[in-house]
Amino acid sequence: MDGESSLKLPLIDFSNLESGGPKWELAKAQVKEALEEFGCFEASFDKVPIEVRKGLFEALEELFNLPLETKLRNVSQKPFHGYVGQYPMAPLFESMGVDDSTIPQKVQDFTNILWPQGNPTFSKVIETYSQQLSELDEMVRRMVLESLGVEKYMEEHLESTNYLLRVMKYKGTDQSNETKIGLHSHTDKNIVTILYQNHVEGLQVQTKDGKWINFQPSPHSFVAMIGDSFHAWTNGRLHSPYHRVMMSGEEVRYSAGLFSIPKAGYIVKAPEELVDEQHPLLFNPFDHVQFLQFYYTEAGQKAQSALKTFCGAT
Repeated sequence: MDGESSLKLPLIDFSNLESGGPKWELAKAQVKEALEEFGCFEASFDKVPIEVRKGLFEALEELFNLPLETKLRNVSQKPFHGYVGQYPMAPLFESMGVDDSTIPQKVQDFTNILWPQGNPTFSKVIETYSQQLSELDEMVRRMVLESLGVEKYMEEHLESTNYLLRVMKYKGTDQSNETKIGLHSHTDKNIVTILYQNHVEGLQVQTKDGKWINFQPSPHSFVAMIGDSFHAWTNGRLHSPYHRVMMSGEEVRYSAGLFSIPKAGYIVKAPEELVDEQHPLLFNPFDHVQFLQFYYTEAGQKAQSALKTFCGAT
């Protein structure tokens, strides 16, 4: 079941969409189909200029080149939101998190922790990138709620989340052709993740029948992926896919994930319209932060599905 598939992720065009227009309706149908089958898709989205995307990778290189003792200042009370690295289980992986990355003051606070003298270029690119890309996240979520017929929850749903920009570096392996694990197989725990990466391949997404799709990155597209919290909110109608990073070759892989995350204290609960005899309730209402804390316990790590173990209704 660990074989590789020749399948490719669906590519959906989000350029020049107007809500309710024919292009919107076409993209919405494609989004629904892709998220039900794969839990993710490749998105063509022109709202983030190429110079901002290039600036992002320059900023990431500068960030990860800081001394370790400086990077360790990026701490968080929430699991996996601060600096992550130096793990024997994932020696190639290093990551940092910018909470509330669409809010200028929050980005400034993050920047000042690492550069007490300031770094306005870094702050600007992180803030601009996050704000522009959050439009794609919002469009995907609007399409999902529309396609499920639960538009009446739109405002509450969109206001229930914050954004985390998690930036990642994967060191190259060596001169051999050996493939090594950059990041172990996992599902995301949030609502929606929007990934962007440099030219170095590595992301693999697992299909429902256990095959792995190798994603070939393009500078012009992003990957939109469903997390466990949205899987639960839609009462299982959307698939939350397992994915991993496999590294080979010497080149460094940089990627950035914009995560829409339920706010602390917000209870993730499937709308009553999505629960019926054909679709019995799959998950009891839960607090995302508590779910995240459970996931990083020994029991959460051992569980085949941390979500089902934590709040499964059946």
